[in-house]
Amino acid sequence: MRGVQLRARQTGAMGLASSSVRSRRSRRSRPGRPGADASVRSETVAAEARSAAGWVFLGVSINNALYTLNALRPNRRSRYLLVWSFFASWITIELAPLVFVVQVAIASLFVRKGALRSTPGKVAMVLTLGTWTGIAVTVRQSYAARHEIRQALRDLAEVDLSEPLPIRWERRVQFARAGGRSLRMDIARPDVADVVGEPRPVLVQIHGGGWILGFKDRQGQLLMRQMASRGWVCCNVDYRLSPMATFPDHLVDVKRAIAWIRDNAEELGVDPEFIAVTGGSAGGHLTALTALTANQERFQPGFEAADTSVTAAVPFYGVYDFTNRNDVWLPGTETQMLAPLVMKSDRVDDPEGWRDASPIDQVNADAPPFFVIHGDKDVLAPVEDARTFVESLRSVSKQPVYYVELKGAQHAFETFTSVRANAVVDAAVRFLQAVYDAYLTGPGHVAEPQEVLESVRERMGADLAEDAVVAAGDGSGPEHATTEQ
Repeated sequence: MRGVQLRARQTGAMGLASSSVRSRRSRRSRPGRPGADASVRSETVAAEARSAAGWVFLGVSINNALYTLNALRPNRRSRYLLVWSFFASWITIELAPLVFVVQVAIASLFVRKGALRSTPGKVAMVLTLGTWTGIAVTVRQSYAARHEIRQALRDLAEVDLSEPLPIRWERRVQFARAGGRSLRMDIARPDVADVVGEPRPVLVQIHGGGWILGFKDRQGQLLMRQMASRGWVCCNVDYRLSPMATFPDHLVDVKRAIAWIRDNAEELGVDPEFIAVTGGSAGGHLTALTALTANQERFQPGFEAADTSVTAAVPFYGVYDFTNRNDVWLPGTETQMLAPLVMKSDRVDDPEGWRDASPIDQVNADAPPFFVIHGDKDVLAPVEDARTFVESLRSVSKQPVYYVELKGAQHAFETFTSVRANAVVDAAVRFLQAVYDAYLTGPGHVAEPQEVLESVRERMGADLAEDAVVAAGDGSGPEHATTEQ
């Protein structure tokens, strides 16, 4: 009996315990009261979201850091990274303020998502701060270029007080036929009535594109608009492109354009005695060659007697040596591009032809005034060749040779309207106008070297003017100097 009572009490206790558990479970599952499990799950989901945001933020930060590091030290040796390295550094450098704003917006988004509450997010933020420091360096270099160039050109404000003129365009004007195609130019001129007996100076713009592509109406626009608004007539010209064309076809076509302008000077209202030339990249190469090979019959088939001389040259980030004497070309430049597509010959089999294509091998005492502009971060046209070209030209030319090397600037830096681009275009405008001033005041409309120096000093400031050391008829060789802006 006592055992029966004990079992009854145990059974009753177990029933009460079971009832209590069921009651607690019922209370936890009662709607309207969040339970502990739900809270744990919610906190777990939130932590996972923060961790995911942190990892994504870290990935984005690494990508941004690589772009900025490449902008500061672009790849110049690997052909596999060339395209990425150029475009990545080009965009990052020349659009640095915009890149910074976008990165700040992205970082703010990740902060709001709680990325900084995770270890990857904290690492990403440290990396982002380092990236912004690098972007600040590129912005500082751009503003330094503006300040230093404008300091060198500070006297122009006291000289050029004229208001910019409105301009108008004449599109697709045919100047020749070659290789079964029409060669055309666009002409920008002041939209005002010409004055009889006062012909306008001419600027010929040559587009780039590696001699195999490019469009005349998409390059040199900043400079052309500036010059046209100051009374010049500006012509951007077509030329045949490789691989259909073989050098010197490209150069021949530019000379055809110059000959056509002279033949039609009266109709165009321009001065046939003053034609300047400019261009960037492959256009810079052709600019230098055009200025250095005036009236050479071998480059003027069918129009040998035409005058193709120019009175000033402004090559931007040009290619000055096809023989790679400084050993700075990207691997494959010669064997995969120049030889099969542009020259259609091997350098060892046709050394004379390759020298003919190299501006550095064409330097001579009768070269016109030059203003060479190059960026020290250029991966497509190494700056070492520009330095060698300037030194070589200065050693023989009777006329001034100016050189501005832009710290932190990439190839094609003036494509975008930026602080640096505006400053450099302003410098080119002042140089061209200074040479034209010297031409107008020279005896018989000939710009003597000393007159060019004096005019440039007046237009551009003594700092840059004195950098172009020249043997002004005294028989002494010029010293070598470099202006780094």
